[in-house]
Amino acid sequence: MITLYADGSCAPNPGIGGWGCVLMMGEHYKEICGCGTGTDTNNQMELMAVIKGLEEIKTKQIPIHVYTDSGYVVNIFTQWIKGWRKKKFKDVKNAELIQYLDGLVQSFVEVKFFWVKGHSTNQYNIRADELANLGREQYVE
Repeated sequence: MITLYADGSCAPNPGIGGWGCVLMMGEHYKEICGCGTGTDTNNQMELMAVIKGLEEIKTKQIPIHVYTDSGYVVNIFTQWIKGWRKKKFKDVKNAELIQYLDGLVQSFVEVKFFWVKGHSTNQYNIRADELANLGREQYVE
C-alpha cells in the first residue's frame, strides 16, 4: 500500500497558495511541495496537494490511502462525486481540478480517502502542512 498525506495552504484566502505531500511505501519516503498561481483558494490548494501526490505515483496497481485534514476533499470522494459525475460537474466549484483529480483517482486500482485532524499529533499531517507553507513561500510575483 502507498500512503499519501496531502495538505494545502493559502494566505490570505483567496491569495497566495501552496501545497505539500508526504508519500510513503515501505522504506520509501518522499516529500514534495509547490506554490499556486497567486490567486488561489485553500480548497484549490487542498485539491492540488492530492493531484501532485498522485501524479508522483507511477504504478497503478497498488492501493493508495490518502490522508488529509480537508473535509472538503474527503467529502468529494466519499459523498459527492457520483452525483457530480451524473450532472457533468455543472455548477460545481473547482470543477476543472475535481474532474482532473477524479480521472487520476480512477486510473489507480484503489484510492481511499481518510480525514485526519489538522494541527494535531499526526507527524505526517504536520509535515504536509509544513511543506504546504514552504510551497506558498516559493511563490514569486
